[in-house]
Amino acid sequence: MNYALALLIGLVGGISSGLFGVGGGVVMVPAMLFFAMLGVRDTQQAVGTSLIVIIPTAIIGALRHKTLGNINWPIAWMLIPGAIIGGWLGASLTKEISSENLKRMFGAFIIVVGCRLLFWK
Repeated sequence: MNYALALLIGLVGGISSGLFGVGGGVVMVPAMLFFAMLGVRDTQQAVGTSLIVIIPTAIIGALRHKTLGNINWPIAWMLIPGAIIGGWLGASLTKEISSENLKRMFGAFIIVVGCRLLFWK
C-alpha cells in the first residue's frame, strides 16, 4: 500500500513539476504530511525527502524543456547562484523553526502565491 501511494504521489509530483515547475513542495510535501502511513516524521523530513526526489525529476523535466526550447539560458544562469545560496540557507533555517510553524509558513506561502496567480497579472 505504501509503495503504491508513494508511486502515485511521485507521479503527480512529477507531472506538476514538468507542467508547472513545481512538484516537490506543492504536491509531495503536503501529501507526505497528509498520508501518515508513509511514515514521514515531520515537515522538515517531508521537505528534505521531496528535495532529494525532485533532483531526478528536475533533471528529466529540464532536459525535456530544453528539447522543446523552453529555457531562457541567460536568465537561468543569473538565477542559479542565488538559488544555490538560498537552498542552503533555507535548509539551514529548518533546524530553527518548529515543524508546526514551518507547516504554517508553507501553507501561508502557498495561499499568497495562489492568490497572486489567480487574481493579479
